[in-house]
Amino acid sequence: MSRSSSSRANRRGELPPDPEPLPAPVVDSHTHLDIAVGGFDRAPDAAEVDAQVAAAEAVGVPRLVQVGVDVPSSRWSAELAARHPNVLAAVAVHPNEAGSWVDDGGDMDTALAEIDRLAAQPRVRAVGETGLDRFRTGPEGWAAQEASFRAHIRIAKERGKALVIHDRDAHDEILRVLDDEGAPERTVFHCFSGDAAFARACVARGHVLSFAGTLTFANAGYLREAAALTPLDQLLVETDAPFLTPVPYRGRPNASRLVPHTVRTLAEVTGVDLEQLCAALTATAERVFGPWED
Repeated sequence: MSRSSSSRANRRGELPPDPEPLPAPVVDSHTHLDIAVGGFDRAPDAAEVDAQVAAAEAVGVPRLVQVGVDVPSSRWSAELAARHPNVLAAVAVHPNEAGSWVDDGGDMDTALAEIDRLAAQPRVRAVGETGLDRFRTGPEGWAAQEASFRAHIRIAKERGKALVIHDRDAHDEILRVLDDEGAPERTVFHCFSGDAAFARACVARGHVLSFAGTLTFANAGYLREAAALTPLDQLLVETDAPFLTPVPYRGRPNASRLVPHTVRTLAEVTGVDLEQLCAALTATAERVFGPWED
């Protein structure tokens, strides 16, 4: 999610209650703790963040991947991962920031150099979220997005890190760029948004599909079809908190502790025993991001 998005998004109403804990631990593979705790207006303090992580751990989500969307949030993500044993980091300039960075007088080469520097840190395990967005950015920004996406792919490959992709209304273009550049061995489609046909194309290339709270939405039958055909070793689950809150709390603030709602829906969709699914999701997360323990 871009930091330029409205701070009102998914931050309305009371915080949802804690769900029933999962029978085995899973990983929230994509969250924005800085935004979930502090919003877009302030940096959260360590105690607030630690409370969010502890709340997730209490319901069976002990490990998180904190994701940056610009240079400041990527620095914050790397710093959090360096101090917190439950957290790993991903760093990037979000595609919706790629064009605006230049328009606002920023130097994209300097920004990418800083992302590359951060990606070298041992607890930064992914480059992302990067990709293409044809929904929020008009045609005038597409060239800058693609150039940024290609640069992030190269950083991920050079640093040996996973690639975390933001794909909004750009399925074919994403695959075109990945095929052209050569995708990193570990490539994740964050908040997978395609149908069954697109899922098959991604799975055939060895990519990992991460499903968010959108999987639980009534109008998301196409996502459930996509999840049902995805092999267990190519599945991840995430919140994208504070966005995309799962049913029955859609529209209220999301948090990593709400991941069990999506996991239970995923178990129903795949027909896999819940505890077995939790183990598979954890194994995939460890394969993609590596161990949380130093």
